[in-house]
Amino acid sequence: MTVAELARYLPEEADVAGLLAELADNYSPRGIVLVERGGRWLFQTAPDLAHVLAPTRERPAKLSRAAVETLAIIAYHEPVTRPEIEAIRGVGVSGGTVDVLMEAGWVRPAGRRESPGRPLQYATTPGFLVHFGLASRRDLPGLADLKAAGLLAAEIPGDDSGDADA
Repeated sequence: MTVAELARYLPEEADVAGLLAELADNYSPRGIVLVERGGRWLFQTAPDLAHVLAPTRERPAKLSRAAVETLAIIAYHEPVTRPEIEAIRGVGVSGGTVDVLMEAGWVRPAGRRESPGRPLQYATTPGFLVHFGLASRRDLPGLADLKAAGLLAAEIPGDDSGDADA
């Protein structure tokens, strides 16, 4: 629930943010914790106990490389249209790829762009933030974080951050 939704159930003079912080502190040593994800407050399993629930959780099918790339583009560039996704990826995006992401609850239609043809735009959902443990899209890793984790080559074409004389 959002802070505004919670405030409807409390007296007007209640400090909702303060109460949520106090409640989060109260639950922090327990098996479930109160967290904020995408502007909404929810209870979830404590990170140190997630492994206990792993065998009982339904494992979704692994995403294809195209689906992972499409999800990343939508997350970093939202709202984004299919032609923009295709321009960034350099290849076409099948309707099934976006459908898989929408079925997973991670992507949603975000209106139509005010341009010729009025293409449909896509954006991530609060479910995307919850699934990946992000408070907001600002928590997505940047280029420096991805390089440090070894997920990107140290030198990216067109990136002037490396040594010039190496």
